[in-house]
Amino acid sequence: MNRETYLENAIAELRPLFKAQGATIPKKVRVTCGWPSKSAGRSSKRRIGECWSADASGDKTVEVIISMVIDQPLAALDILTHELVHAAVGNECGHKGPFRKLALALGLTGKMTATVAGETLTKELKAIVKRLGRYPHSSIDFSSRKIQSTRLLRAKCCDTDCGMIFRTTSKWLEIRGALDCPICHTICEVG
Repeated sequence: MNRETYLENAIAELRPLFKAQGATIPKKVRVTCGWPSKSAGRSSKRRIGECWSADASGDKTVEVIISMVIDQPLAALDILTHELVHAAVGNECGHKGPFRKLALALGLTGKMTATVAGETLTKELKAIVKRLGRYPHSSIDFSSRKIQSTRLLRAKCCDTDCGMIFRTTSKWLEIRGALDCPICHTICEVG
C-alpha cells in the first residue's frame, strides 16, 4: 500500500465520525503527501496540512495535502481530520464558525489553526491506525538541506561621477579578478 492509498482508506474510516456529527466529507477528495504551499521548510510556523477547495481543482475535487515531514500515523490522521473539517464546511469559513463547531464536535482541541486530537478522538484515530497498519512514509529532514546563496553579487563603480551599479557572478570575479566599470572603465567595488 502506498501513502496515498493509506490516506484514502483513512478518509473512508473517518466518514462515519463526520456523519455522526451531521457533516459530510465531499465524495470527491484527493489526498496526498507533499509540500503545503507556504512555509514547507521552516521549522517555526510550518504548515503541516492544507485543504484546497474543489473550485481550485481542474476536475472539481477537494485536494488535501499532508506534509512530508509527518511520518507518524496518528499525527497524519490528526492532520487529515483537521483538513477534512475544512473540506466538509468549506474553506471560506477559515477556522471560525462552522469550522470551529465541527472541529470541537469531532474532538479536535486547542487553537483552531493548529488543532490536536483530544482524548476521545485520539482513541478513535488509534483504532483506525490499528486497522490500517503502518503509515508507508518516512519523514523528510530539512536540516541537511543546502540553502542556495545569492547567485549575483552587487558591483559599483568607484568613480563617484559615474556611479554605475550592476550585478555579476562570483565565478566571473574568479576569472577576471578585479572588475572594470562597463561605462568608464574604472575599477569597481564588489560586495
